[in-house]
Parts: sequence; C-alpha cells; structure tokens
Amino acid sequence: MTLFEAEITPGMAAAEVVDLAVAAEEAGFDRLGISDVVYWPDPYLLQVLAAERTERILIGSMVTNPYTRHAVAHASALATLHEVSGGRAFLGIGLGAGLEQLGFDDGRPVRTLRTAVESIRALLAGEEVDGGRLVRPPATPIPVAIGTRSRQVMGLAGELADIALVGARHFTAETVATYRSWLAAGAGRVGRDPATIDMAPRVTLCVSEDGAAARSSMKRYAAHYLDIVGGGGGGPEVDDEQLAAIRGALGRSTGWYFDHDRHDDPELEALIDDDLVRAFAIVGTPDECVAQLQGIVELGVTSVSCNLGAVRRDGNTMAAGLAETIAGAASILPSVR
Repeated sequence: MTLFEAEITPGMAAAEVVDLAVAAEEAGFDRLGISDVVYWPDPYLLQVLAAERTERILIGSMVTNPYTRHAVAHASALATLHEVSGGRAFLGIGLGAGLEQLGFDDGRPVRTLRTAVESIRALLAGEEVDGGRLVRPPATPIPVAIGTRSRQVMGLAGELADIALVGARHFTAETVATYRSWLAAGAGRVGRDPATIDMAPRVTLCVSEDGAAARSSMKRYAAHYLDIVGGGGGGPEVDDEQLAAIRGALGRSTGWYFDHDRHDDPELEALIDDDLVRAFAIVGTPDECVAQLQGIVELGVTSVSCNLGAVRRDGNTMAAGLAETIAGAASILPSVR
C-alpha cells in the first residue's frame, strides 16, 4: 500500500495550522510535514501542538536544515515531539532553502548535513555528542527523512535515511529511475539494501471542485520550477521565446511563490497553460487529480509526499485554501492506495 504525506506551509495562525493537521489526518494522510521556512512560524512548536490534537498521523518537518538549529536543539525538539505524540515523530531534513539571506555560505554542505544527521541520531539513541547526552532521549527510534534534488544528497539518503524525499517536482519514469540509481549508489557504499528505503516523490497537490481555480492557483509555482529546470533538459519542452516571457513575468512578480498574499504578474495566466501546470503539480478537480496521482504511484514508489497548495480566491485565506485542497484529497486517497 502506498503511503501519503501532507505538507502544510504555516502561513496562518497556529490554531489554523492545528485544525489543518486534524483535517489531514481525517482525510487519510499517513504523515504530516510542517514546512520550515525562514521568518515563518516555528515548525517544531506547531508540530507539538498538532500532536496534541491528532492520534495516528506521523509528524515532522518538511524539511528543516542543519544551519538554523544545532544538532542538540533538533534532537531535544524531536524527543519532546516523540513523547507528546506517543511515538509519532520523524525528522525531515535537507540543505534548506532561502538561507543565503541569513549569511549561510557553506562550501561543504553535504558534509554538514551528514554530520547533523549522524549527531541527531546519536543523541536520540542516548549517546554522547559534544560532551553531553539528552536528559530524556526517546524510548523508540525516530525515522529520518532526507529531502533533495541533488545527486550527492540523494546518495547520502541512501547511506543514512529511512525515507528519501525526491524533490525533482517534474516526474517521469526516467526521473524516478535516475533518483533511484543515486539512492542505490549511496546504499551500496554502506552495504544497505535500497529496497528498504522508503522513496517518496515530493509533488504539489491542489484540489478543488473548480478545477480552473486550482490550476490558476498553481501557475506561479509552475513558472518558478520551469525557470529552475529550463525548457527540456529535465523539464517539459518550452521554446526559448516563451521561456523568456515566463521569466520576465516572474521578474515582475513579488513575494514567495507559495505565499498566499504574493503578487503574480497577470501575464502568467496566459503564459502557463494547463499542461505546464500539470507538469509540475497534481492539480484540478478530484477526478482529474486521481488520474495524475495514480500516474505517480505507478512509477513504483512506496510513498508520495504531497506539498499542499492553497486554492486562491478573491478574499479567501491561506487556511481556507488549504482546507479546500485537504477536503478534495479525502476523496482522492482511497482510489490511489
């Protein structure tokens, strides 16, 4: 059976995040990730609050990083979360994003990530790190998920992770095969069987009975990732003139692409057609999303990590838009497990 994860970006009040966590559990998601975004609400605090209101769903960060918290701080927070949740914590970690504005410039990021994961694991196991031990280490192991788009970090996931989060965003059979080979190479270095590692593509999911509204809500997101991968060469085919126009519209847009209150240049509506949106997101009506999500499952993965996209309407909130997607997901998940 395929497992499904819901990632919530916490751009709303803490109480609303908790209500969304409860809704995600009721919708049938197996794991809940709270995004760790620079300057946004603290993910560990929100995870503990969510743990108090939920009963079954695993809870962790999607994903945190080794820079803004020391390994001891990560381990202490995870031990607390594990206790409060009754053993449902997981660590989701990667190299982070947007950290440049805080002055982080690491010449050896993979080494930094390796050291952090190894130190956190040792602390959670009750071992000594930097001259000290956790006062209350967890009674049971906490799974580690490593998320990335890079070959080097996917190899590290093969060595260390229980869950490998594939951040490619545009998925084909070739994409999955490439990441699986990187994962297997890392696992082989330490004598692990890669089949024992839960491989989870990170997709963005936005669902509404109004399919056009859902697709429109994801056009800025699709444009952002098209800008990263370019036309062809890992992404969908787009001619140079259209790609240049899309990049121009992105330059006229403001705010983070997942912030509900951002400004999207109006030209993106015409420049990003429905096929381009679907190249980077599972989006549309519940019936449309079933077919798209089934296509991801049929790539042979064991989990799917769904970064939930809020349906944007005039005057609605991020919480309301995410609640709409979660309600749609509740009707989708039974059909694709």
